[in-house]
Amino acid sequence: MSNSAQIGVTGLAVMGRNLARNFARNGYTVALHNRTASRTHELVEQFGDEGDFIATETAKEFVAALERPRRLMVMVKAGEPTDAVIQEFAPLLEPGDMIIDGGNAHFADTRRRERELREQGIHFVGTGISGGEEGALHGPSIMPGGSQESYGSLGPMLEKISAKAEDGAPCVTHVGPDGAGHFVKMVHNGIEYADMQLIGEAYQLLRDVAGYSPARIAEIFRTWNTGRLDSYLIEITAEVLAHVDEATGEPFVDVVQDRAEQKGTGRWTVQIALDLGVPVSGIAEAVFARSLSGHAGLREASRGLAGPRATPLGESEAAAFADRVEQALYASKIVSYTQGFHEIAAGGEEYGWDIDLGAVASIWRGGCIIRAAFLDRIRAAYDARPDLPSLLSDETFAQEIAAAQDDWRAVLAAAVHQGVPTPGFAAALAYYDALRAERLPAALTQAQRDYFGAHTYRRTDREGSFHTLWGGDRSQVEA
Repeated sequence: MSNSAQIGVTGLAVMGRNLARNFARNGYTVALHNRTASRTHELVEQFGDEGDFIATETAKEFVAALERPRRLMVMVKAGEPTDAVIQEFAPLLEPGDMIIDGGNAHFADTRRRERELREQGIHFVGTGISGGEEGALHGPSIMPGGSQESYGSLGPMLEKISAKAEDGAPCVTHVGPDGAGHFVKMVHNGIEYADMQLIGEAYQLLRDVAGYSPARIAEIFRTWNTGRLDSYLIEITAEVLAHVDEATGEPFVDVVQDRAEQKGTGRWTVQIALDLGVPVSGIAEAVFARSLSGHAGLREASRGLAGPRATPLGESEAAAFADRVEQALYASKIVSYTQGFHEIAAGGEEYGWDIDLGAVASIWRGGCIIRAAFLDRIRAAYDARPDLPSLLSDETFAQEIAAAQDDWRAVLAAAVHQGVPTPGFAAALAYYDALRAERLPAALTQAQRDYFGAHTYRRTDREGSFHTLWGGDRSQVEA
């Protein structure tokens, strides 16, 4: 078999198949492999006219079809299936070859795999890919990790198949060593969870407090999408809310059970943030909201609890309220991205990755689920100040939050008064207020810890660590 393929893809479910087609459409010869060979041949039969494919049935044939250095992209389920594929193909490769994992792997697994394969001279490139099946075919946002050497060989190919931002820049960058790419993809998905929760809360407020129908709310979201909230998620929200169910004639959103599922990356984002000591309260509330939605028995048993029921506003009041909801949504969205970028920065510091936050914002401008117009401004903020401690420290974002906060607070007050749950909006505002507070109750918390556990505390008037001998003797001891 001729070793003429520039890249190979193994695992030809929807994402793998579409990435293979994307490479072929962009002029690359693509070797194909799947555990079930019939899927390989079906791809060639259906899409063989889109470019050059080499169908293979065995691992040896697949590897033999690749030119050196071999670039082998794995598109199978994360976890044990990925390890199984690596164990199958690694013995067939030579030093300098590379295995690219395009699945939603946990970054710790990616670090382990990269370390093990590096000892064999094989490059392992953990690569976050966002955009779903359409993005995979037409241009995703791509977040590769791995060695700089591997990116020198693989990068130009990824840049060619990636989404392009409005300025023509490819939505791909070398994120950093070993697990950096999958770490950034994990946080991307965490921000996505938060974004979707905030949009859901805005919808619920417009439905229950403003009294608008789904079709009316769809028009509001379309209007918002022409301004600073311009984004993929706002765009599809309008489409979903405008959709009518064919079977019942009811708004589609009303025939969908209110139980949101999750695949795990949002949960990972929160778990790792806890390990890093980074507050991502907005992302956490989004994860918990999905969890709560699935506890049908608990919710059913609790529906009789006391509390207010929302009473729709009058028409003129509703219109003004909708404008305030837009302000609250935008301000909360800024906080979610602030928390996500804080986690990326902390992860980079913890694992020695030196991640360029401006470049991350840049590659999220197209192709991915959270693509949004204001990512251009996030990129500009980090490009101007790479050491920016927080997006809220950027003058422009700080001014926008200042302008939005009265409406933000009014929306939350209305939600509490009317009994509409808004955990995402509330967590975002609490985070903002905690950052700007002169003093936090953490002083009392630390004093309590010293009382019951001799955990010590630091004083405001002198250096050092102290412990008070609680009980009859209140003397202080320097620890």
